[in-house]
Amino acid sequence: MYRFLLTRQWLITMLIALLLIPATIKLGFWQLHRHEARVARNELIGKALTAAPVPFDTLSPTPGFAVPSGLTWRAVTATGQYDPAHEFVVRKRTDSNGTIGYFVVTPLKLSDGKGTVLVNRGWVASGAGATEYPPVPAAPAGEVALTGRLRAQETYGASGIKDRTGLPDRQFNLINTDEQAEKTGAPLLGGYLELSATTPAPADQPELIPEPNHSDIGPHMAYAIQWWLFTAMIPVGVWILARREAKDRKQAAEPETVTEPLPA
Repeated sequence: MYRFLLTRQWLITMLIALLLIPATIKLGFWQLHRHEARVARNELIGKALTAAPVPFDTLSPTPGFAVPSGLTWRAVTATGQYDPAHEFVVRKRTDSNGTIGYFVVTPLKLSDGKGTVLVNRGWVASGAGATEYPPVPAAPAGEVALTGRLRAQETYGASGIKDRTGLPDRQFNLINTDEQAEKTGAPLLGGYLELSATTPAPADQPELIPEPNHSDIGPHMAYAIQWWLFTAMIPVGVWILARREAKDRKQAAEPETVTEPLPA
């Protein structure tokens, strides 16, 4: 009855099914690993944000220090004076509503003399044109005490954002400590501070960047389950199709019953 399974059409069908099964299993585990990474990231951010703030230079003690992922988002403090002469903006950044503008980054010379910290003071709207420096609230003068979040410097490899050359003066695509240290000659500590509060509070300042969302786990677990359900459906689907064709072949092979006409 099932000899038709040895035909070329059915052998190709079963081969495709056999190839799909490990592929869909692998795709399910890929989504599972993405889910696990998302959960781990959320836990890391949650712990970092709720930890007691520590001085920036205790976590990033030297110029060029590469901030590890385990320290990213840690609550940090810094005290010093801004260096507005070396302030710059970072292009194509969005606010909480998705509006494209700039991040304002101003170096802060630490009061303890251990170096200078790049401070992302927040977001501002675009100016009249892409080549013009946007209107930026002035950095507070005098000594300030800052609290914020420790971030690793941005690179093309980590962000996918190309660091183009030939941009307008004091405009960049990345917050890259190495690049700014080379331009300014200042001993910039590795990473940067993403500002959350300033003491004394300024009368005007860029729009502060909100804390990252660390409660949404995303759809990856649902996608993993969907792939594995599809894996289970593949052999079931092949079996149903084979049963249907076997039934159709059996009916086609049965002789037709001829009904004699009734006598008049």
